[in-house]
Amino acid sequence: MNTTIAKAETVQHDWYVIDAEGQTLGRLATRIAVALRGKHKPTFTQHVDCGDYVVVLNAEKVVLTGKKLDQKHYYRYSGYAGGLRATNARTMLNNHPDRVITAAVKGMLPKNRLSRQVLKKLRVYAGAEHPHDGQSPQPFPEHI
Repeated sequence: MNTTIAKAETVQHDWYVIDAEGQTLGRLATRIAVALRGKHKPTFTQHVDCGDYVVVLNAEKVVLTGKKLDQKHYYRYSGYAGGLRATNARTMLNNHPDRVITAAVKGMLPKNRLSRQVLKKLRVYAGAEHPHDGQSPQPFPEHI
């Protein structure tokens, strides 16, 4: 038996589009993180970007269960003393729904240089329109 090691030059990156309307944030983010890393492919290699591009639509209609809309906070720090700002999930979902999904996916990726490269393949849009029709994205498969 031979083990296949993927090379960055030979990996084929597909484009997928997923509708986030009515989907739970954590479960959606898990599926997106798997597709971005390429763990659904038989040629997955940890140190190579084997993943696919993912376009997420209707980010403003994602569902958070329980009391997370009011109790979950997103933090950002300016670097200055007293510069820590906290925003709850309800405000973040109203003002920047794309950042909610991006933050959830980012938390599910490993903390290294490859994950920062992989996260650039995620495109999140608040509405139902996207400018990536030229790449002809396929519907997101259920098995991922």
